Amino acid sequence: MANIGRIHWLNEKPIGSGTYVLYWMQSSQRVDYNHALEFAIQQANKMDLPLLVLFCLTKYPQANLRHYTFMLEGLVQTKKSLEKLGIQFVMLKGNPVDVVHEFARDASLLVTDQDYQKLQRGWRENLAASISCPFAQVESNVIVPVENVSDKEEWSAATLRRKIHKHLDEFVHPFELSALANSSLEIDQDSLDLNDFEQILNSMDIDRSVKPSPRYKGGIHQAREKLSDFIAHRLGDYDEKRNDPNLDFLSGMSPYLHFGQISPLEIALKVQDAKKGGSTAYMEELVVRRELAMNFVYYDKDYDSLDCLPDWAKKTLAEHRDDFRQYIYTQEEFEQARTHDPYWNAAQREMVLTGKMHGYMRMYWGKKILEWTDSPEQAYQIALYLNNKYELDGRDPNGYAGIAWCFGKHDRAWKERDIFGKVRYMNANGLKRKFDAGGYVEKITRLEEKLGYLTDK
Repeated sequence: MANIGRIHWLNEKPIGSGTYVLYWMQSSQRVDYNHALEFAIQQANKMDLPLLVLFCLTKYPQANLRHYTFMLEGLVQTKKSLEKLGIQFVMLKGNPVDVVHEFARDASLLVTDQDYQKLQRGWRENLAASISCPFAQVESNVIVPVENVSDKEEWSAATLRRKIHKHLDEFVHPFELSALANSSLEIDQDSLDLNDFEQILNSMDIDRSVKPSPRYKGGIHQAREKLSDFIAHRLGDYDEKRNDPNLDFLSGMSPYLHFGQISPLEIALKVQDAKKGGSTAYMEELVVRRELAMNFVYYDKDYDSLDCLPDWAKKTLAEHRDDFRQYIYTQEEFEQARTHDPYWNAAQREMVLTGKMHGYMRMYWGKKILEWTDSPEQAYQIALYLNNKYELDGRDPNGYAGIAWCFGKHDRAWKERDIFGKVRYMNANGLKRKFDAGGYVEKITRLEEKLGYLTDK
């Protein structure tokens, strides 16, 4: 096993007398650099049993056709990779607690990967209490396991950085999967046919109003192609050029990290090996900033509301809630990019069209929603709604942390002003000082024309 610190036993049940080891794959939807899969293989070999991988396709809150398409594109590749290892991949629709509980009846051991949000943690807690076999959770979607870094919610990146860095030598190293001794391919199990996932999508009761992304296709192959291109052509100048949305100097890894289609460890190793000028800045984003978000949702149950903010931010926003607002927009007007601001509209249109907004523009986007709504509470919920609906990397710790940052989370108090109080302010003039803001608007218009359809203006 790559790191013993990644393993957490969720119950103390004795080893069962089942016919296989079961890995419930949920947040780490990949084969390579999957510590949960490696642990499951090792345990299956130790027990001289085959290993079965189960995935539950459930109606996830706020997930729509865009998200499910991207996820299933990745799972097609994961299934093929597992089969090459002699591991059967089973996918069924239903509530994960019910489906996994049924499969665990014939398992000697249940293994899963770790997630940090309330819903997924609730699934695991319910299963741990109800199944009769041992249940192990293995943390594989962060570089350093969250509890190894800190036993509490951290104030900011500054307080987390030192704690993470002292563990990096222990957790940043490559590993290869062990060979499975007993194939599970001949086990007779019903499963949805991933070879025709369009039919699976058509059978699901999901929101179909958001089209699949014309720019991002799911899967480890696509993730690695984008990563290789980024390292070869943009990593060297990443620190200098990343905040210019006209240059596309970001890696594009966040959708693939969101669905666990690529490991942050694999990315970190390849970035480090490249030894390019932007490696330090990129590792700060990949490790410190990303894992600050994991720490946030793991230790703060209010991560999806204003209650998560530090006291100073809640106080200052409350003091300015009745300030005059020159512009007030409804959720529908925001969604349709019908504000007075062409830069904000372009950012919204980019997200609606592609499923990914440039990171610098997303900060500006969130700040302006706060400025142009009746109350901070309404602004927070509108920002979450839009981000979760259209972003491929929405509905995850980074999304929640990014929205919260716009309202003062993980930040300090700044000069006091109307509406924002002491929360950090951003304006259009700041965009223009950093890059050609008008060029960004033109870029998004050209992109819409190229991709064949226009968003509402």
